[in-house]
Amino acid sequence: MAQIQPRNSRRKAVRYGVPVAVAGIAAATVGLVPALASTGDPDLPKITAEDLVAKVAESNVEHMSGTIKVNTDLGLPELPGSGGGGGFGGGPQDNKSGTEGKGGDDSEPDASPDKKLMELASGEHTLRFAADGPDKQRFSVIEDAAEYSIVHNAQDVWAFDSGTNAAWHSKAPKGDRAKSPRHEGVTPQKAAQQALKAVGKSTSVSVDGTAKIAGRDAYQLVLKPKGAPDSTIESVRIGVDAKNGVPLKFTLTPKDGDKPAVDVAYAKVDFGKPDAGTFDFKPPKGAKVTEAEQHRKPGGQAKGERPDLSGFDGLRVVNKDASDWNKVVEWDGGLPGGVGGKDGAPGGSGGAPGDGQKMLDSVTDKVKGDFGTGRVFSTRLVNALMTDDGKVYVGAVTKEGLVKAANAAAK
Repeated sequence: MAQIQPRNSRRKAVRYGVPVAVAGIAAATVGLVPALASTGDPDLPKITAEDLVAKVAESNVEHMSGTIKVNTDLGLPELPGSGGGGGFGGGPQDNKSGTEGKGGDDSEPDASPDKKLMELASGEHTLRFAADGPDKQRFSVIEDAAEYSIVHNAQDVWAFDSGTNAAWHSKAPKGDRAKSPRHEGVTPQKAAQQALKAVGKSTSVSVDGTAKIAGRDAYQLVLKPKGAPDSTIESVRIGVDAKNGVPLKFTLTPKDGDKPAVDVAYAKVDFGKPDAGTFDFKPPKGAKVTEAEQHRKPGGQAKGERPDLSGFDGLRVVNKDASDWNKVVEWDGGLPGGVGGKDGAPGGSGGAPGDGQKMLDSVTDKVKGDFGTGRVFSTRLVNALMTDDGKVYVGAVTKEGLVKAANAAAK
Protein backbone atom coordinates (compact mmCIF):
# COMPACT_ATOMS: atom_id res chain seq x y z
CA MET A 1 0.00 0.00 0.00
CA ALA A 2 1.66 3.13 -1.17
CA GLN A 3 2.04 6.32 0.76
CA ILE A 4 0.82 9.68 -0.53
CA GLN A 5 3.66 12.13 -0.06
CA PRO A 6 2.55 15.56 1.24
CA ARG A 7 4.46 17.37 -1.50
CA ASN A 8 2.39 15.68 -4.22
CA SER A 9 -0.30 17.83 -5.80
CA ARG A 10 -3.92 17.37 -4.66
CA ARG A 11 -4.67 16.32 -8.22
CA LYS A 12 -2.35 13.32 -8.06
CA ALA A 13 -3.46 12.51 -4.53
CA VAL A 14 -7.07 12.21 -5.63
CA ARG A 15 -6.33 10.44 -8.89
CA TYR A 16 -3.87 7.85 -7.59
CA GLY A 17 -3.53 8.17 -3.82
CA VAL A 18 -7.03 7.25 -2.68
CA PRO A 19 -7.38 3.87 -4.43
CA VAL A 20 -3.76 2.90 -3.86
CA ALA A 21 -3.87 3.83 -0.18
CA VAL A 22 -7.02 1.88 0.53
CA ALA A 23 -6.79 -1.14 -1.77
CA GLY A 24 -4.62 -3.14 0.62
CA ILE A 25 -7.09 -2.72 3.50
CA ALA A 26 -10.21 -4.05 1.76
CA ALA A 27 -9.21 -7.72 2.14
CA ALA A 28 -11.65 -10.58 1.66
CA THR A 29 -11.67 -13.95 3.44
CA VAL A 30 -12.29 -16.97 1.22
CA GLY A 31 -14.23 -20.16 1.86
CA LEU A 32 -14.06 -23.55 0.20
CA VAL A 33 -16.58 -25.54 -1.82
CA PRO A 34 -15.17 -28.83 -3.22
CA ALA A 35 -15.46 -29.18 -6.98
CA LEU A 36 -13.84 -31.29 -9.68
CA ALA A 37 -11.83 -29.95 -12.58
CA SER A 38 -13.71 -30.05 -15.85
CA THR A 39 -12.25 -31.35 -19.08
CA GLY A 40 -10.06 -28.80 -20.78
CA ASP A 41 -6.84 -28.22 -22.64
CA PRO A 42 -4.32 -29.46 -21.59
CA ASP A 43 -5.71 -32.78 -20.40
CA LEU A 44 -4.74 -32.99 -16.70
CA PRO A 45 -5.77 -35.33 -13.87
CA LYS A 46 -8.90 -34.21 -12.06
CA ILE A 47 -8.32 -32.35 -8.79
CA THR A 48 -10.64 -30.96 -6.15
CA ALA A 49 -10.65 -27.30 -5.29
CA GLU A 50 -9.58 -28.18 -1.75
CA ASP A 51 -6.55 -30.11 -3.03
CA LEU A 52 -5.65 -27.33 -5.46
CA VAL A 53 -5.78 -24.70 -2.72
CA ALA A 54 -3.54 -26.97 -0.62
CA LYS A 55 -1.17 -27.33 -3.58
CA VAL A 56 -0.79 -23.56 -3.76
CA ALA A 57 -0.23 -23.30 -0.01
CA GLU A 58 2.41 -26.03 -0.06
CA SER A 59 4.29 -24.67 -3.08
CA ASN A 60 7.89 -24.05 -2.11
CA VAL A 61 9.61 -22.76 -5.25
CA GLU A 62 12.52 -20.48 -4.35
CA HIS A 63 14.21 -20.03 -7.73
CA MET A 64 12.47 -18.49 -10.71
CA SER A 65 12.60 -15.75 -13.29
CA GLY A 66 10.35 -14.50 -16.02
CA THR A 67 8.41 -11.77 -17.77
CA ILE A 68 5.12 -10.56 -16.31
CA LYS A 69 2.36 -8.68 -18.10
CA VAL A 70 0.24 -6.39 -15.91
CA ASN A 71 -3.01 -4.83 -17.07
CA THR A 72 -4.85 -2.66 -14.54
CA ASP A 73 -8.16 -0.92 -15.15
CA LEU A 74 -9.55 0.36 -11.85
CA GLY A 75 -11.66 2.97 -13.58
CA LEU A 76 -9.74 5.90 -12.11
CA PRO A 77 -11.33 9.17 -13.28
CA GLU A 78 -9.42 11.42 -15.66
CA LEU A 79 -8.97 14.84 -14.10
CA PRO A 80 -9.38 18.12 -16.00
CA GLY A 81 -6.05 19.11 -17.52
CA SER A 82 -4.22 16.07 -16.20
CA GLY A 83 -3.55 14.49 -19.55
CA GLY A 84 -2.99 10.78 -20.09
CA GLY A 85 0.54 10.49 -18.88
CA GLY A 86 2.11 7.62 -17.13
CA GLY A 87 5.47 6.06 -17.78
CA PHE A 88 8.56 5.95 -15.63
CA GLY A 89 11.28 8.52 -15.78
CA GLY A 90 10.92 12.19 -16.63
CA GLY A 91 9.92 12.96 -20.20
CA PRO A 92 9.80 16.35 -21.89
CA GLN A 93 6.47 17.23 -20.27
CA ASP A 94 7.85 16.35 -16.87
CA ASN A 95 11.03 18.35 -17.30
CA LYS A 96 9.92 21.79 -18.37
CA SER A 97 12.52 23.53 -16.27
CA GLY A 98 15.27 21.99 -18.36
CA THR A 99 17.04 20.73 -15.26
CA GLU A 100 18.36 17.25 -16.00
CA GLY A 101 16.91 14.46 -13.92
CA LYS A 102 14.00 16.39 -12.45
CA GLY A 103 10.57 14.99 -13.15
CA GLY A 104 6.88 15.40 -12.33
CA ASP A 105 5.93 17.77 -9.54
CA ASP A 106 9.06 17.20 -7.48
CA SER A 107 11.99 19.54 -7.08
CA GLU A 108 14.53 16.70 -7.25
CA PRO A 109 14.79 13.19 -8.75
CA ASP A 110 13.01 10.63 -6.62
CA ALA A 111 13.33 6.87 -7.20
CA SER A 112 11.58 5.75 -3.98
CA PRO A 113 9.15 2.83 -4.55
CA ASP A 114 6.18 4.56 -2.93
CA LYS A 115 6.04 7.08 -5.76
CA LYS A 116 7.05 5.00 -8.75
CA LEU A 117 4.93 1.90 -8.18
CA MET A 118 1.73 3.95 -7.95
CA GLU A 119 2.02 4.21 -11.73
CA LEU A 120 1.14 0.52 -11.97
CA ALA A 121 -2.38 1.40 -10.79
CA SER A 122 -3.39 2.10 -14.38
CA GLY A 123 -2.69 0.78 -17.86
CA GLU A 124 -0.51 -1.96 -19.32
CA HIS A 125 3.01 -2.69 -18.13
CA THR A 126 5.74 -5.24 -18.82
CA LEU A 127 7.78 -6.43 -15.85
CA ARG A 128 10.78 -8.68 -15.38
CA PHE A 129 11.08 -10.66 -12.17
CA ALA A 130 13.76 -12.92 -10.71
CA ALA A 131 14.09 -14.60 -7.31
CA ASP A 132 16.72 -16.68 -5.58
CA GLY A 133 15.25 -17.51 -2.18
CA PRO A 134 13.81 -15.03 0.32
CA ASP A 135 16.85 -12.73 0.34
CA LYS A 136 17.38 -12.06 -3.35
CA GLN A 137 14.82 -10.62 -5.76
CA ARG A 138 14.95 -8.29 -8.72
CA PHE A 139 11.95 -6.55 -10.23
CA SER A 140 12.00 -4.23 -13.25
CA VAL A 141 9.30 -2.18 -14.97
CA ILE A 142 10.11 -1.87 -18.67
CA GLU A 143 8.94 1.26 -20.50
CA ASP A 144 9.71 2.62 -23.96
CA ALA A 145 12.23 5.22 -22.82
CA ALA A 146 13.22 4.07 -19.33
CA GLU A 147 13.46 1.19 -16.89
CA TYR A 148 12.67 1.22 -13.19
CA SER A 149 14.21 -1.54 -11.06
CA ILE A 150 14.11 -2.70 -7.46
CA VAL A 151 16.91 -5.02 -6.32
CA HIS A 152 16.78 -6.82 -2.98
CA ASN A 153 20.05 -8.51 -1.98
CA ALA A 154 20.42 -9.58 1.66
CA GLN A 155 20.34 -6.41 3.81
CA ASP A 156 20.14 -3.98 0.92
CA VAL A 157 17.20 -2.80 -1.16
CA TRP A 158 18.03 -0.57 -4.11
CA ALA A 159 15.68 1.18 -6.53
CA PHE A 160 16.88 2.87 -9.72
CA ASP A 161 15.08 4.97 -12.33
CA SER A 162 17.08 5.13 -15.55
CA GLY A 163 14.91 7.96 -16.86
CA THR A 164 16.11 10.39 -14.18
CA ASN A 165 19.37 8.64 -13.20
CA ALA A 166 18.07 8.57 -9.62
CA ALA A 167 18.65 5.80 -7.08
CA TRP A 168 17.06 5.02 -3.70
CA HIS A 169 18.66 2.84 -1.02
CA SER A 170 17.38 1.21 2.15
CA LYS A 171 19.58 -0.88 4.43
CA ALA A 172 18.34 -2.99 7.34
CA PRO A 173 20.18 -2.68 10.67
CA LYS A 174 22.84 -5.29 11.28
CA GLY A 175 21.29 -8.52 12.50
CA ASP A 176 17.89 -7.76 10.93
CA ARG A 177 16.71 -9.06 7.59
CA ALA A 178 15.63 -6.44 5.12
CA LYS A 179 11.88 -6.17 4.72
CA SER A 180 10.54 -7.75 1.54
CA PRO A 181 10.40 -5.08 -1.15
CA ARG A 182 6.92 -3.84 -1.92
CA HIS A 183 7.09 -4.97 -5.56
CA GLU A 184 6.20 -8.48 -4.39
CA GLY A 185 2.47 -7.72 -4.56
CA VAL A 186 2.71 -7.30 -8.35
CA THR A 187 3.52 -10.98 -9.00
CA PRO A 188 0.71 -13.52 -9.61
CA GLN A 189 1.83 -15.69 -6.70
CA LYS A 190 1.69 -12.86 -4.14
CA ALA A 191 -1.67 -11.65 -5.37
CA ALA A 192 -3.01 -15.21 -5.15
CA GLN A 193 -1.66 -15.67 -1.63
CA GLN A 194 -3.57 -12.58 -0.52
CA ALA A 195 -6.79 -13.94 -2.02
CA LEU A 196 -6.26 -17.33 -0.33
CA LYS A 197 -4.99 -15.91 2.94
CA ALA A 198 -7.88 -17.18 5.02
CA VAL A 199 -10.61 -19.78 4.65
CA GLY A 200 -14.23 -19.25 5.61
CA LYS A 201 -17.73 -19.84 4.32
CA SER A 202 -18.29 -16.68 2.32
CA THR A 203 -16.70 -17.85 -0.93
CA SER A 204 -17.45 -20.46 -3.54
CA VAL A 205 -14.17 -22.01 -4.73
CA SER A 206 -14.07 -24.29 -7.76
CA VAL A 207 -11.73 -25.64 -10.41
CA ASP A 208 -12.86 -24.42 -13.82
CA GLY A 209 -10.87 -26.34 -16.40
CA THR A 210 -7.25 -26.06 -17.44
CA ALA A 211 -5.07 -23.74 -19.51
CA LYS A 212 -1.62 -23.17 -20.96
CA ILE A 213 0.07 -20.22 -19.23
CA ALA A 214 3.61 -19.20 -20.20
CA GLY A 215 4.00 -22.61 -21.83
CA ARG A 216 3.09 -24.43 -18.59
CA ASP A 217 0.13 -26.70 -17.86
CA ALA A 218 -2.15 -25.04 -15.33
CA TYR A 219 -5.43 -25.52 -13.48
CA GLN A 220 -7.93 -22.66 -13.28
CA LEU A 221 -9.00 -21.93 -9.69
CA VAL A 222 -12.05 -19.64 -9.41
CA LEU A 223 -13.24 -17.76 -6.31
CA LYS A 224 -16.67 -16.10 -6.18
CA PRO A 225 -18.35 -14.22 -3.30
CA LYS A 226 -21.41 -15.78 -1.65
CA GLY A 227 -24.05 -13.75 0.16
CA ALA A 228 -22.32 -10.47 -0.63
CA PRO A 229 -24.72 -8.31 -2.68
CA ASP A 230 -22.74 -5.11 -2.02
CA SER A 231 -19.39 -6.54 -3.13
CA THR A 232 -17.83 -4.99 -6.24
CA ILE A 233 -16.08 -8.27 -7.06
CA GLU A 234 -17.53 -10.78 -9.52
CA SER A 235 -14.72 -13.34 -9.38
CA VAL A 236 -11.04 -14.04 -8.85
CA ARG A 237 -9.41 -16.50 -11.25
CA ILE A 238 -5.99 -17.99 -10.46
CA GLY A 239 -3.98 -20.02 -12.95
CA VAL A 240 -2.05 -22.61 -10.89
CA ASP A 241 0.98 -24.48 -12.26
CA ALA A 242 -0.08 -28.12 -12.40
CA LYS A 243 3.39 -29.39 -11.46
CA ASN A 244 4.61 -27.14 -8.64
CA GLY A 245 1.53 -25.20 -7.49
CA VAL A 246 2.92 -21.74 -8.28
CA PRO A 247 0.23 -19.22 -9.32
CA LEU A 248 1.07 -18.14 -12.88
CA LYS A 249 -1.87 -15.83 -13.47
CA PHE A 250 -4.19 -13.72 -11.31
CA THR A 251 -7.33 -12.11 -12.73
CA LEU A 252 -9.79 -10.04 -10.69
CA THR A 253 -13.04 -9.21 -12.46
CA PRO A 254 -15.46 -6.68 -10.92
CA LYS A 255 -19.22 -6.73 -11.36
CA ASP A 256 -18.86 -3.53 -13.38
CA GLY A 257 -18.35 -5.00 -16.85
CA ASP A 258 -16.58 -8.12 -18.10
CA LYS A 259 -13.13 -6.53 -18.42
CA PRO A 260 -10.80 -7.45 -15.53
CA ALA A 261 -9.78 -4.72 -13.10
CA VAL A 262 -6.48 -6.50 -12.47
CA ASP A 263 -4.82 -9.06 -14.72
CA VAL A 264 -1.30 -10.19 -13.81
CA ALA A 265 0.27 -13.11 -15.66
CA TYR A 266 3.60 -14.62 -16.56
CA ALA A 267 4.30 -14.45 -20.29
CA LYS A 268 7.56 -16.37 -19.79
CA VAL A 269 8.74 -18.27 -16.72
CA ASP A 270 11.80 -20.34 -15.80
CA PHE A 271 12.17 -22.22 -12.52
CA GLY A 272 15.94 -22.54 -12.76
CA LYS A 273 18.29 -20.61 -10.46
CA PRO A 274 19.01 -17.12 -11.84
CA ASP A 275 22.58 -16.00 -12.38
CA ALA A 276 24.07 -14.57 -9.17
CA GLY A 277 24.95 -11.33 -10.94
CA THR A 278 21.25 -10.65 -11.48
CA PHE A 279 21.04 -9.31 -7.93
CA ASP A 280 24.12 -7.11 -8.00
CA PHE A 281 23.60 -3.36 -8.18
CA LYS A 282 25.85 -0.32 -8.04
CA PRO A 283 24.55 3.19 -8.79
CA PRO A 284 25.94 4.45 -12.09
CA LYS A 285 28.27 7.43 -12.15
CA GLY A 286 26.48 10.72 -11.59
CA ALA A 287 23.31 9.14 -10.20
CA LYS A 288 21.42 11.04 -7.49
CA VAL A 289 21.31 8.62 -4.53
CA THR A 290 18.74 9.01 -1.76
CA GLU A 291 19.17 7.08 1.48
CA ALA A 292 15.86 6.08 3.09
CA GLU A 293 17.15 7.06 6.54
CA GLN A 294 17.49 10.69 5.42
CA HIS A 295 13.72 10.94 5.30
CA ARG A 296 12.85 9.11 8.51
CA LYS A 297 10.86 11.09 11.05
CA PRO A 298 11.17 10.42 14.79
CA GLY A 299 9.08 7.33 15.47
CA GLY A 300 8.10 7.15 11.81
CA GLN A 301 9.06 5.14 8.76
CA ALA A 302 11.66 5.83 6.12
CA LYS A 303 10.51 7.34 2.88
CA GLY A 304 9.60 4.61 0.42
CA GLU A 305 9.20 1.89 3.04
CA ARG A 306 5.98 -0.09 3.27
CA PRO A 307 3.52 1.78 5.48
CA ASP A 308 2.35 0.19 8.72
CA LEU A 309 -1.41 0.03 9.16
CA SER A 310 -0.93 0.88 12.82
CA GLY A 311 -0.39 4.43 11.59
CA PHE A 312 -4.10 4.73 10.90
CA ASP A 313 -5.86 6.02 13.99
CA GLY A 314 -8.70 3.77 15.14
CA LEU A 315 -8.71 1.40 12.15
CA ARG A 316 -11.61 -1.02 12.61
CA VAL A 317 -14.13 -3.11 10.71
CA VAL A 318 -17.54 -1.46 11.10
CA ASN A 319 -19.76 -4.29 9.78
CA LYS A 320 -18.34 -7.40 11.41
CA ASP A 321 -21.51 -9.41 10.81
CA ALA A 322 -21.42 -8.84 7.06
CA SER A 323 -20.05 -11.29 4.52
CA ASP A 324 -16.27 -11.14 4.34
CA TRP A 325 -16.54 -9.69 0.83
CA ASN A 326 -18.75 -6.86 2.13
CA LYS A 327 -16.41 -5.78 4.92
CA VAL A 328 -15.88 -2.02 5.35
CA VAL A 329 -13.13 -0.45 7.47
CA GLU A 330 -13.20 2.95 9.18
CA TRP A 331 -10.55 5.20 10.63
CA ASP A 332 -10.18 8.80 11.75
CA GLY A 333 -7.84 11.46 10.46
CA GLY A 334 -8.10 11.02 6.69
CA LEU A 335 -5.70 9.34 4.29
CA PRO A 336 -1.93 9.90 4.32
CA GLY A 337 -0.81 13.19 2.82
CA GLY A 338 -3.78 15.19 4.08
CA VAL A 339 -6.45 13.64 1.83
CA GLY A 340 -9.62 13.79 3.94
CA GLY A 341 -9.45 14.46 7.66
CA LYS A 342 -11.06 17.32 9.54
CA ASP A 343 -8.86 19.95 7.91
CA GLY A 344 -8.72 18.34 4.48
CA ALA A 345 -12.10 16.69 4.10
CA PRO A 346 -13.19 17.09 0.48
CA GLY A 347 -16.61 18.48 1.37
CA GLY A 348 -15.87 20.28 4.60
CA SER A 349 -14.29 23.50 5.79
CA GLY A 350 -10.88 22.28 4.71
CA GLY A 351 -12.02 21.57 1.17
CA ALA A 352 -10.24 23.13 -1.77
CA PRO A 353 -11.74 26.41 -3.03
CA GLY A 354 -12.17 27.47 -6.64
CA ASP A 355 -10.65 25.20 -9.25
CA GLY A 356 -9.76 22.67 -6.56
CA GLN A 357 -13.39 22.35 -5.53
CA LYS A 358 -14.44 21.91 -9.17
CA MET A 359 -11.87 19.18 -9.56
CA LEU A 360 -13.21 17.38 -6.48
CA ASP A 361 -16.75 17.72 -7.80
CA SER A 362 -15.66 15.99 -11.00
CA VAL A 363 -14.18 12.90 -9.29
CA THR A 364 -16.36 12.46 -6.18
CA ASP A 365 -20.08 12.19 -5.39
CA LYS A 366 -21.68 14.07 -2.53
CA VAL A 367 -23.54 11.82 -0.09
CA LYS A 368 -25.34 12.21 3.22
CA GLY A 369 -26.85 9.96 5.83
CA ASP A 370 -26.86 9.18 9.53
CA PHE A 371 -23.07 9.65 9.46
CA GLY A 372 -23.46 13.26 8.28
CA THR A 373 -22.21 14.45 4.91
CA GLY A 374 -19.22 13.62 2.79
CA ARG A 375 -17.94 12.48 -0.58
CA VAL A 376 -17.42 9.10 -2.21
CA PHE A 377 -14.45 8.43 -4.48
CA SER A 378 -15.42 5.49 -6.70
CA THR A 379 -13.42 3.01 -8.75
CA ARG A 380 -14.50 -0.26 -10.33
CA LEU A 381 -13.07 -2.12 -7.36
CA VAL A 382 -12.43 -0.11 -4.19
CA ASN A 383 -14.54 2.83 -2.99
CA ALA A 384 -13.79 5.36 -0.26
CA LEU A 385 -16.17 7.62 1.68
CA MET A 386 -14.54 10.67 3.28
CA THR A 387 -16.89 12.45 5.69
CA ASP A 388 -16.81 16.13 6.51
CA ASP A 389 -16.01 15.37 10.15
CA GLY A 390 -12.79 13.52 9.27
CA LYS A 391 -13.75 9.84 9.08
CA VAL A 392 -12.84 7.56 6.18
CA TYR A 393 -14.74 4.40 5.19
CA VAL A 394 -13.19 2.03 2.67
CA GLY A 395 -14.22 -1.26 1.12
CA ALA A 396 -14.48 -3.31 -2.06
CA VAL A 397 -18.21 -2.54 -1.97
CA THR A 398 -20.61 -0.37 -3.94
CA LYS A 399 -21.25 3.25 -3.06
CA GLU A 400 -24.61 2.22 -1.61
CA GLY A 401 -22.95 -0.48 0.50
CA LEU A 402 -20.39 2.01 1.77
CA VAL A 403 -23.07 4.51 2.80
CA LYS A 404 -25.08 1.73 4.45
CA ALA A 405 -22.06 0.64 6.52
CA ALA A 406 -21.27 4.25 7.50
CA ASN A 407 -24.88 4.78 8.57
CA ALA A 408 -24.82 1.64 10.71
CA ALA A 409 -21.54 2.71 12.33
CA ALA A 410 -23.01 6.11 13.23
CA LYS A 411 -25.95 4.64 15.17
